[in-house]
Amino acid sequence: MTRDLTIKLHNTATRKKEDFTPIDARNVRMYVCGPTVYDRAHLGNARPVIVFDVLFRLLRHVYGPEHVTYVRNFTDVDDKINARAATSGRSIGDITAETTQWYLDDMAAVGALEPDHMPRATQYIPQMVAMIRGLIDEGYAYEAEGHVLFRVRKYAEYGALSGRSVDDMIAGARVEVAPYKEDPMDFVLWKPSDEATPGWESPWGQGRPGWHIECSAMAHDLLGERFDIHGGGIDLQFPHHENEIAQSKCAGHGFANYWLHNEMLQVEGKKMSKSLGNFFTVRDLLDQGVPGEVIRFVMLSTHYRKPMDWTEKKREEAEKTLRKWYLQAAEAEAATPSPDLVTLLADDLNTHGALTECHRLSNAGDTAGLRGALKLLGLLDDLIPEWAAVQALDLSDVEAFLSDAHATAMETKDFAQVDRIKTALTSVGIEVQMSKDGVKLTPPPGFDRAQLEGLL
Repeated sequence: MTRDLTIKLHNTATRKKEDFTPIDARNVRMYVCGPTVYDRAHLGNARPVIVFDVLFRLLRHVYGPEHVTYVRNFTDVDDKINARAATSGRSIGDITAETTQWYLDDMAAVGALEPDHMPRATQYIPQMVAMIRGLIDEGYAYEAEGHVLFRVRKYAEYGALSGRSVDDMIAGARVEVAPYKEDPMDFVLWKPSDEATPGWESPWGQGRPGWHIECSAMAHDLLGERFDIHGGGIDLQFPHHENEIAQSKCAGHGFANYWLHNEMLQVEGKKMSKSLGNFFTVRDLLDQGVPGEVIRFVMLSTHYRKPMDWTEKKREEAEKTLRKWYLQAAEAEAATPSPDLVTLLADDLNTHGALTECHRLSNAGDTAGLRGALKLLGLLDDLIPEWAAVQALDLSDVEAFLSDAHATAMETKDFAQVDRIKTALTSVGIEVQMSKDGVKLTPPPGFDRAQLEGLL
């Protein structure tokens, strides 16, 4: 625990990097918008999970694990879920239970710790109804044809988070035009349900909540009137987070002090899209043999506020680097991360800089420091992953052979034999490292030692 360290975070609400000062250092609180559970999480869904997992780990390191509360919700009532149930013939409960577990399994595979609380929207319907009733009583919401809508123009600060005026939003965005709306920008807090759609009893009839109200109700219930950090992808800044702020503050809640948003993900320089054929899920990559740690490494290699480009080249380089680091770290005792690494992360989650520090630790032979750094970044638990450990192939005899050849060459000044051996090894994908400390050979993934027969 290092509470004297100052964490700096870029606050979307103020558009500047600020010193992070928690409301209560004994209970640092963070809420991050979670998934709508109707299908597998795609690669872009993993980015906010990994980004805020790093922040979660940093907060725990600085303030102590027992002094941090992290909430990430599941949206398990949504029209997409209803549509999936209708087309599949399966119950909504079965679909949400299955996809929720898929999500947890896939996010665990990329090294994410489970939050302290993972509320499901359907567990908080009474709290949502109570908040909506209060908004109606104060004139911030109104009932119309079984719907309850929020009066956007009643909240003077609407648009402050995203930096837009209401009139600009109407001019530049597609908004749902409905005859029961007083204003095109008014958004739904509650909507009616028919017999085929999930619904709950309410003062406005059988219905279900709109998307935005759930996060406000759950954050208030679990984190209180005001909490420290609210995070999510930049795609949620408007309208979801804008609407959360409006309804929460009009309900008399202080809500979040710091807003953090991660940028979007691309694939090979293009927006990920099914129409472009570059859309894939986290599970797709895992099933193709891409280790979760590699996915995480590639994500961390780009600062969270910059667009992240997933490329095959980055994946290959990440796997090669991690394999090297893991083999080094396997020889080290567990250690705390270096102050330099923690300082880099404390500077608005500079994960790119943190990975550069890992390279420095590796090159310096500081295996203990490297292991501590990898652990804080969520890239290494107590055990070296099987995919990396299996590659710790016994090439000691080959290393000794090359080392002897090098020693002879140093005496004779004839390096032809050394060059021949190095060329032969690199031709089958083995990385050759030679230094004053000796020879280190690192085979590629799936290397078969039989490839060396007759080669040397």
